[in-house]
Amino acid sequence: MAFFLGLFLGITVGLAVIVGFVKCENHRSKRRSELAATIAAFARMTAASELIKTNVEPVLEQYRPIILASLKFSKLTLGTVAPQFTGVTIVEDGGDCVVMDLEMKWDGNPSIILDIKTLLGVGLPIQFALAIGACKCTFNLYVLGCKPGKVKNIGFTGVFRLIFKPLVDELPCFGAVCYSLREKKDLDFTLKVVGGDISSIPGLSDAIESTIRDAIEDSVTWPVRKIIPILPGDYSDLELKPVGTLEVKLVQAKELTNKDLVGKSDPYAVLYVRPLRDRMKTSKTINNDLNPIWNEHFEFVVEDASTQHLVVKIYDSEGLQSSELIGCAHVRLNELEPGKVKDVWLKLVKDLEVQRDTKYRGQVHLELLYCPFGTENGFTNPFRPNFNLTSLEKVLKSGANGTEVTENEKEIAQKRREVIVRGVLSVSVISAEDLPPVDLMGKADPYVSLTLKKAGTKNKTRVVNDSLNPVWNQTFDFVVEDGLHDMLIVEVYDHDTFGKDYMGRCILTLTRVLLEGEYKDSFQLDEAKSGILNLHLKWMPQPILRDS
Repeated sequence: MAFFLGLFLGITVGLAVIVGFVKCENHRSKRRSELAATIAAFARMTAASELIKTNVEPVLEQYRPIILASLKFSKLTLGTVAPQFTGVTIVEDGGDCVVMDLEMKWDGNPSIILDIKTLLGVGLPIQFALAIGACKCTFNLYVLGCKPGKVKNIGFTGVFRLIFKPLVDELPCFGAVCYSLREKKDLDFTLKVVGGDISSIPGLSDAIESTIRDAIEDSVTWPVRKIIPILPGDYSDLELKPVGTLEVKLVQAKELTNKDLVGKSDPYAVLYVRPLRDRMKTSKTINNDLNPIWNEHFEFVVEDASTQHLVVKIYDSEGLQSSELIGCAHVRLNELEPGKVKDVWLKLVKDLEVQRDTKYRGQVHLELLYCPFGTENGFTNPFRPNFNLTSLEKVLKSGANGTEVTENEKEIAQKRREVIVRGVLSVSVISAEDLPPVDLMGKADPYVSLTLKKAGTKNKTRVVNDSLNPVWNQTFDFVVEDGLHDMLIVEVYDHDTFGKDYMGRCILTLTRVLLEGEYKDSFQLDEAKSGILNLHLKWMPQPILRDS
């Protein structure tokens, strides 16, 4: 009996020891696996941290405003929490690549310190909060060596695009991987002073916020892409490079929101395809005018016409103070037909991403022309100097015997004379419809004033008494010396014995008549409750040489 009892106890104790040992080993194995995963994740995040620091710092320096001496990371660690991929979509491409969109979510524990040095020699501790999508990040930024802060409550959600290209026969079946943020998510910045007054440095807050915003948007958003070679080879064709140019004529804006308490806003426009400092274009400022006329031409580099868009932001100039945004708009380049001028009116909004504010802020008028590289000979670009080549231009481009003219010869020639598109613009003022009543009897005595803006030439029709639907059928000829940059301003007035009352206007560039030669159209009167003007325009080119 004692034997069996001892045997039973021995087996029980032995089994308990074995079970305990197995559990201990399993726990240790799990701990080792978790530790290995943590080490692997830490290694990946460390590598990502270095990659981000290496790529973002030059971008920050490129965007750095004049008021700041430097923008550098003294510390950038993304922590040990790896991102999670919550969704995968395969995009049908039909080419020699595989395109994959990955929805990523990250709630991390990073530590980021950004040293900001100003040219003014003032140190201010600044708290910087960033929100991307529905998540928020908080950065403590310290200027000129103040006590550094750390990032906390950081999170990110977004869709990344991976392109596996080119497809090859050997494993892993693709030569390289390109990655980029497919779409720009909502970004929101707030700057909060910690123990200081940021307003003591005019423009510092706006400068820092604008710099970081533009740098983040342009360094991670498509068509910017990073290329990781997998197999040996030349992948230069995958790099970001220009594919064409976008010609933009900023014509005018109308009915802008007034931002001034006294007088009217002083609007100017900022235009860009990518918000790089050397690629952003700024128009001249039109003082005290809510219906400014710019008639300025700009050119932009295009890297991907299928996804990029032109952004236009209208500001009210405040002199030495920061300008106030009146409104913004954008147009997608894939909506433009290559080689064909598109005339558009864009409605201004408060924000291009969040469309909750439905307040009317005015409109901006643009003429757009997308010119892909390699097709310049397939169509005529009316915005370029070689449009409608004259004999003078041909002489300037080549010598008498067909040889190229030297730069010095060109410079001397340009000082003595200039290439111009010269001709006669014939304008027939046919009629008007539904003009707004001006007189006490509900009628008007309308006439039309025509002004060639650059040349300053003016003409006007006869007065038609007691009519809101006048018929004139009068034709006027204007000698035009620079058809590419001039414009026609057509204004309707009510004739009074002691003066005149303004009824509305329409503004026409000469681009369409230069391209088509002749056209007839109806134009809505701006700055009027109603009214349509019927015009017939005809262009008779007379390219000549003009001495300066």
